[in-house]
Amino acid sequence: MSDHELFTAPGAAPIKAWVRGVPIEDEARTQLENAARMPFIHRHIAVMPDVHKGIGATVGSVIPTIGAIIPAAVGVDIGCGMCAVRTSLNASDLPESLRAVREAIEHAVPHGRTEHGGHGDRGAWHDLPPRVANLWKEHLGSGYAEICAKYPKLDRGNSVNHLGTLGTGNHFIEVCLDEAGQVWFMLHSGSRGVGNRFGEFFISMARDDVRKAGVDLPDRDLAYFTEGTEHFADYTAAVGWAQAYARINRQVMLENVVAAVAKAPGIKPFTCTVEAVNCHHNYVDQEQHFGKTCWVTRKGAVRAGLGDMGIIPGSMGARSYIVRGKGNPESFCSCSHGAGRVMSRTKAKKQFTVEDHAKATAGVECRKDADVIDETPMAYKDIDAVMAAQSDLVEVVHTLKQVVCVKG
Repeated sequence: MSDHELFTAPGAAPIKAWVRGVPIEDEARTQLENAARMPFIHRHIAVMPDVHKGIGATVGSVIPTIGAIIPAAVGVDIGCGMCAVRTSLNASDLPESLRAVREAIEHAVPHGRTEHGGHGDRGAWHDLPPRVANLWKEHLGSGYAEICAKYPKLDRGNSVNHLGTLGTGNHFIEVCLDEAGQVWFMLHSGSRGVGNRFGEFFISMARDDVRKAGVDLPDRDLAYFTEGTEHFADYTAAVGWAQAYARINRQVMLENVVAAVAKAPGIKPFTCTVEAVNCHHNYVDQEQHFGKTCWVTRKGAVRAGLGDMGIIPGSMGARSYIVRGKGNPESFCSCSHGAGRVMSRTKAKKQFTVEDHAKATAGVECRKDADVIDETPMAYKDIDAVMAAQSDLVEVVHTLKQVVCVKG
């Protein structure tokens, strides 16, 4: 018996789904079937157990293509992913109250939509931390300039001043304990405003290109660029840049979290291990699968090649996992990116109260107010069921439980 289920639809490539024991809504199934009908799918689409409805393509899907890329499948939070590091601290080294630790992190890492969400006005280099300014100049500035020289409308705020910032929604920073009581720092974020801007721009461009070509699509958000065209080259350059931005963004924040906690009251000196993990889960890359070079779009999925280290977070109040990939070829060497939503943000806000949320996050130093109800644990699938459904994709290396959670 295989560990995945096989779905088929008329005129579509096969769909292999690791969803045993977890729900998959009808709308998500329809989106999967629509994506599988695109003529450039390589072999099949792989579906992760955290799958749920997205825009065009489902979150929690792996879409391999030859000769084309679907920008909306990559999404607008280009390069969104996870970063984590283990420290030499043990649970017994933490103070009884962790409020000061949470406040230290919140002060050190800009987050949310308020004035604390960025480093200052666009171009205000004197307001930027030196580390951020140097990383921009060394690794990102020239690429950004090239992209914006061709598409000037992309050159507006939220670029350099968002580097090293968390953002909003389901982005978070956590202090966690593993199965041995060791302290970890973990965070979730992506390419911020600039990645969103790039994503929206090229998604719109793809729709225009397909419309002009007279192509009939099952969903307009499956609009694509064809390899070898000018717009394909421009998109891959922009998405590659945004993915680099996202990785550096997480790196900067993790460094700032380490420095902030080190200065918090009651924290003794500590070190961090060299086994930090930094992985994307919304991105596209060129890889080899089933004897062909193809473009693999992971929309809410992590690369899990043999030996690859990854992070699969639960929701606020739930466990998270540091995993090692098993290199399962049927999943295109992929695994889930988290628990996956089981209901919309709007429904969660209507269904649950602040008291429900406080009970679900008992023991976690975190926000317990109405503005985070959409991120309450009940809005997500059972992370243990998600992990059980993908036991042939990854092995668990560490199990983490958060004790501090900072939300954007």
